Amino acid sequence: MASKGATSEQIARYADMFTALGSEARLRVVRLLLAAHPDGLNVGDIQAELDISASNLSHHLEKLKNEGLIGFTREGTFLRYTARTDALEELLKFLYAECCTRNKAIEPYKILPLQAAGGYK
Repeated sequence: MASKGATSEQIARYADMFTALGSEARLRVVRLLLAAHPDGLNVGDIQAELDISASNLSHHLEKLKNEGLIGFTREGTFLRYTARTDALEELLKFLYAECCTRNKAIEPYKILPLQAAGGYK
């Protein structure tokens, strides 16, 4: 768990990941890929679902890929993108440790019941 004693390099990496998620379009892409987990989606399906131009989508996918939040595999002439749940888990653990364990800024029970209830809709 990357909590206590997170290095400045780790914090810089998390900041970059949050920056990538800070765009509405990129956050929509990640949510869509999480909904399609573990199979992922090809670029055409992502584009159709989110109604984003091909060039704009390419830019957003590249940023998310560069920050390690999504991955891809080549299927012939198509690219299939998937959410990198390991990277997202690491980011969530960092936040959880900072807000809910070290200083209890947020009580853990206020977050965990969301998971048991099926999360956000």
